[in-house]
Amino acid sequence: MNLGLQALLAFTPIALSGILLVGLAWPAKRAMPLVYVVTAIIALFAWGVSFNRVAAATLEGLIITVQVLWIIFGALLLLNTLKHSGGIASIRSGFARISPDRRVQVILIAWLFGSFIEGASGFGTPAAVAGPLMVAVGFPALAAVMFGMMIQSTPVSFGAVGTPLLVGVQGGLQREQMTTALQAQGQGWPDFFNVVVSQVAIGHAICGTMIPVLLVVFMTRYFGRNRSWTEGLAILPFALFSAFAFTIPYALAGVFLGPEFPSLLGALIGLGVVSFAARAGFLVPKKSWDFADPKEWPAEWMGSIEMKLDEIGSRKIPTLVAWLPYLMLATLLVLSRTVPDFKNMLTAVAFNAKNILGETGISGGFQPLYLPGGILVFVCLVTIFLHRMKLQDFGKAVHESGGTLLGAGFVLVFTVPMVRIMIQSGVNANDFTSMPIAMAHWVADSVGDVYPFFAPTVGALGAFLAGSNTVSNLMLSQYQYSVAQALSVSGATMVAAQSIGAAAGNMIAIHNVVAASATVGVMGREGLTLRRTVIPTIYYVVLAGTLTMVSMYVLKIGDPLLGVALK
Repeated sequence: MNLGLQALLAFTPIALSGILLVGLAWPAKRAMPLVYVVTAIIALFAWGVSFNRVAAATLEGLIITVQVLWIIFGALLLLNTLKHSGGIASIRSGFARISPDRRVQVILIAWLFGSFIEGASGFGTPAAVAGPLMVAVGFPALAAVMFGMMIQSTPVSFGAVGTPLLVGVQGGLQREQMTTALQAQGQGWPDFFNVVVSQVAIGHAICGTMIPVLLVVFMTRYFGRNRSWTEGLAILPFALFSAFAFTIPYALAGVFLGPEFPSLLGALIGLGVVSFAARAGFLVPKKSWDFADPKEWPAEWMGSIEMKLDEIGSRKIPTLVAWLPYLMLATLLVLSRTVPDFKNMLTAVAFNAKNILGETGISGGFQPLYLPGGILVFVCLVTIFLHRMKLQDFGKAVHESGGTLLGAGFVLVFTVPMVRIMIQSGVNANDFTSMPIAMAHWVADSVGDVYPFFAPTVGALGAFLAGSNTVSNLMLSQYQYSVAQALSVSGATMVAAQSIGAAAGNMIAIHNVVAASATVGVMGREGLTLRRTVIPTIYYVVLAGTLTMVSMYVLKIGDPLLGVALK
């Protein structure tokens, strides 16, 4: 089978997903079981993957599904706990005191608070935490999903304290061979890796500057009374100020401190600066903007866990006490990723399955305490005492969270295994590369010297499939580096483009959309979200591709291994 036909077959599940979800507006619970079956058939009969390996990849996907559902449950439980404790009422009034303007609030909650949660945790947690918080303070549920997905771009490459680069890029490259080549030139691995990290930080800082602008114009266009782009552009100076308040310290941290801190520091500094500016009215239009009365909202905007004022609780909780669960969550997430003893304690509780169904090389595991879900549940338990809740009210929160979880569980049971079959298809009777790599090879062979422009798109494709920047980097970093060698251009720049694109791909990753939708109760409208988030994704990969071409062919930026052939 020639490469073109391989790529076409490999692309079939993606195309089918798009047609069913976006084109025909099928709910994911109808579309994804069919896409799973088609993927399995292609793997079995076109790729020659054994039935045992397809089954093992499916079980691996189910293990990952349990992890995702655990995170969703924790996020739902925190939201419902705060609803019944009265904390949400205080948080809502607190945002109103900073600014009643929803354009300011979406920047504070989605762009800055969401970026901080991404920097601390990753794993799709920002949409799961920031999305429900936006609903709690009065945003339409569908809008909260869209905004939660859109901010899973700029901070993602440095999410979970740098995991996509520290694990994804370093684990995805032939590090031993590259280190030997570097040592022959009197350099070391850090010299190459630092170039990658710096270019990722600078590239994201440039691309990410427009994300707050897109957030506000999408909000006023798709969820405003007047469906107006200009009402969003009216706050353009403040949106750009908010972008730079994050991206400047973000880029500086990436260049001078390394991959662990850009998203964390950028978001913390940005939150402080932007909150102060908003409270002072700096660059904020005098005319505030708000949604129409919720009674006028279309049914498709609404979620099953909408926060009605009469459901939030009448107890008065001081604003700081109301925010303590979120502050505790952020602190514990950072500590769990940066303090070895604490991390080891949490990871000690693990359920692992190695070589699923025999010597397949496919493994999976579940670490309930280390995953954000475990930390979220712990914070909820502490909140019972912090907010002096009745156990009866906490019981209601548990019941409501479990009920909302069921819909997401059914969809993810098919979505994640479908992805794992594609990724694990590289071991087969026909000696084909895996489906994602086949698509990437076809793109490279088709476009030649202009391939660097498409490198971020290839990275985004990997993240679209895997729902993870880290997995996309693990899967495609060495491939991207090899193409750079063949073209005699900077491998570090190509790998950086891969990481930037993989971050952008999170905005359209199907199982991330499903997870985000579940946290606010809008299951079945995934296609509507994807139709909108694909716009900022295209913006991101096109700009990142353009920057890559300029870096390689105009500025001629190199790296310590430019022109060195690996043995």
